[in-house]
Amino acid sequence: MIAKINSFGLLGLEAYPIEIEVDVGSGLPTITLVGMADTSIRESRERVKSALKNSGYSWPQGRITVNLAPSEIKKEGACFDLAIALGILAASHQLNSQILSDCCVLSELSLDGSLRPVQGILPISLGLAKTKIKNLLIPWQNAREAAIVNELSIRPLKNLRQAVEFLNTPETIPEFKITTDEIFSPNVNYPLDFSEVKGQYFAKRAIEVAVSGGHNLLMVGAPGCGKSMLAKRIPTIMPTLSRQEAIEITKIHSASGNLSAEQGVICIRPFRELHHTISSTALSGGGSLPRPGEISLAHCGVLFLDELPEFRRDCLEVMRQPLEDGFIRISRQKRSFSFPADFMLVAAMNPCPCGYLAHPTKLCRCNTTQIQHYIGKVSGPLLDRIDIHIEIPAVKYSELTESREAESSNQIRQRVERIRQVQRERFKEEKIFSNSQMGHRLIKKHCRLNPEAKELLRLAMTELNLSGRAYDKILKISRTIADLAGAETILAEHIAEAVQYRSLDK
Repeated sequence: MIAKINSFGLLGLEAYPIEIEVDVGSGLPTITLVGMADTSIRESRERVKSALKNSGYSWPQGRITVNLAPSEIKKEGACFDLAIALGILAASHQLNSQILSDCCVLSELSLDGSLRPVQGILPISLGLAKTKIKNLLIPWQNAREAAIVNELSIRPLKNLRQAVEFLNTPETIPEFKITTDEIFSPNVNYPLDFSEVKGQYFAKRAIEVAVSGGHNLLMVGAPGCGKSMLAKRIPTIMPTLSRQEAIEITKIHSASGNLSAEQGVICIRPFRELHHTISSTALSGGGSLPRPGEISLAHCGVLFLDELPEFRRDCLEVMRQPLEDGFIRISRQKRSFSFPADFMLVAAMNPCPCGYLAHPTKLCRCNTTQIQHYIGKVSGPLLDRIDIHIEIPAVKYSELTESREAESSNQIRQRVERIRQVQRERFKEEKIFSNSQMGHRLIKKHCRLNPEAKELLRLAMTELNLSGRAYDKILKISRTIADLAGAETILAEHIAEAVQYRSLDK
């Protein structure tokens, strides 16, 4: 007899249907898997055999053939164990196979028959919702994640016996229900807060401007001045995630296996801090069937690169295209994959190799050649995509010991959300949503200067010998500063502040 079971696989972040066919026939007792299965799937033969026997079922005495269709796509992972086991039981008449056609089955099996969670349940659930199949049989640990898709009937299972019980008597396994309000309850109680940062008023103002306008940020300062501390608090002032953004982030982390059973959905913006030894593949994503890299895991959040000049040149070059387009494309021999990668880049570096150039109390040990070589490690095209560069001074003792309470992240976030709404209204007819994304046409349209501002910008360009690139950056930053001030026209004070945020151009 031939049994057919529905399952799903992942290509990048897109789910595609897989039909698992199981035939139990006469012949020597053996099991053969066909259909471009990788090593982890071929190993399922032993897992399934042990799980069936330890769950009290009989292993058929005959030749078992398992086909994973479509055969032209390579499949990987252990998520087909349960489907293969149920197919063998159905083909050997050990369960009722009548409702199998309306079920999608996904789970890895332990040797004792218990179910293990699998990756990519959310993108698979979204793909399944577009089909006629409504029952989704998955491990209980994946139930909250799958419940985001209201169109499906989620059946959480703990072991193989429960799966068989459901197919024989469906009412034994109740449908998993949870309200969308409970799933998407925004958890903005970050463990960190800007109120904990003493001093650094100039840096905090620059960060607020950067987040408000969607500008990338580079912080230059001596070791211990607080660059990493400031960077880690940037997500706390970014706008609250929309439901669509939360689903996009959860899809990426689900496909990467980064979700816990308690999470279900990610409702806070990601913060990904990278070490400078990271490879370009880990950064961009890859593999024979590509998985998202750190660039995509930072989607809708912050990608933090500490010690920027220490990163390999090929890693820095990988970020150029996603910073421009908001996604990254990975090509393989037969197809290409696109992953979302719309993040805020925050980088930090020392002013010189020893870190104490222009420090008020410590002596710099670097010569001019060493300093130029150190700064020259940063890719010019990448630097072009960073609007704001600021110098972070050492915190004074008087600032560390002051008793005045600093402004909280919640207060700053309220201002940021107001400015983001202004920009959404401004660019509602365009395909952009922030000031940092303006091209030359939009800069000319929306960055109107009064006479005093024009004169100050002319002086800055002349006296500081700034480039045309810096000219556009200053105008975009000035537009954000004017929005924060509630001004329609860019004033001289806005230009003056924007020029201060281009320290590497001076």
